[in-house]
Amino acid sequence: MKQTEKFFDLTGSLTYIAVITLALLLSPGPDSRSVLLYALVFIWAVRLGTFLFRRIQKAGKDDRFDDLKPSFLRFLNVWTIQGLWVTFTLAAALVAITTATRQGLDLFAAFGFLVWLVGFAIEVAADSQKSAFSANPENKGRFIQTGLWARSRHPNYFGEIMLWVGVAIIALPVLRGWGWVALISPVFVTLLLTRVSGVPLLEAKADKKWGGQEDYETYKKNTPPLIPRL
Repeated sequence: MKQTEKFFDLTGSLTYIAVITLALLLSPGPDSRSVLLYALVFIWAVRLGTFLFRRIQKAGKDDRFDDLKPSFLRFLNVWTIQGLWVTFTLAAALVAITTATRQGLDLFAAFGFLVWLVGFAIEVAADSQKSAFSANPENKGRFIQTGLWARSRHPNYFGEIMLWVGVAIIALPVLRGWGWVALISPVFVTLLLTRVSGVPLLEAKADKKWGGQEDYETYKKNTPPLIPRL
């Protein structure tokens, strides 16, 4: 049986697009806030899904899955958990799009969009900088510490968290009752990236590869793990 993780991130992005599209189509009369949220999620999903798919096609594998693929149940569990990942991450956008409570675009929408835009720009710039760095043969075996990576060890994750905070801010004015639970969205993204699958895994991998090297230890000591220093 062929086991591959090459389509994991791509199918995740397609799931985001499918779920958010269905929510908009079935919502009780889409308004400007709903359309804005839909557009932001759609743009993010297309960009990230395309980027990650191209990256793994070039790399050929994803180290995160090395210990999981030999076990059918563990590998299946990862794909199943992807559904929870999509649900919790999209919570704020889904509630705001499907609620019967409607309110025109306001300062929350403007500020949330600004936060999303800055976060999206940081994520795109960080990914582009690292891709360019890795593509340069002269950098083989080295770690990136230039551009946004000179200010944060994981600027792409900071941008990711920031853009979902922006989505939650846009959704705030129409949350009612149990709808407030939807604010779990940016909390979930933050915990996932800083405590589970993001920063911890990459930090451990980097420590194993470059730990003990003077330049790496200096970089790690002087550069924040997430929030960029000004």
